[in-house]
Amino acid sequence: MRLTINVDLTPQEARAFFGMPDVEPLNEMVVAEMMVRAKDQMDTLADPERLVARWMEMSGKGLDAFQGLVGAAMNAASQPAKKK
Repeated sequence: MRLTINVDLTPQEARAFFGMPDVEPLNEMVVAEMMVRAKDQMDTLADPERLVARWMEMSGKGLDAFQGLVGAAMNAASQPAKKK
């Protein structure tokens, strides 16, 4: 036997029913901060040279962090296992 029940709820009603917190104020705060930061960076977005320079700056830091992570993993793997 197959039984189908359709429930028509808004996201707010579903969160309240399951006891989940209301994240709408937090979401509004994050969106407002993102809008402020986007407006501050409009001149960078309009200038392709500055935009590419910003991307290269970020990619270099990410690459350094990744290399450090891989190096630490390889160093740990090359060490003999310690017995307790």
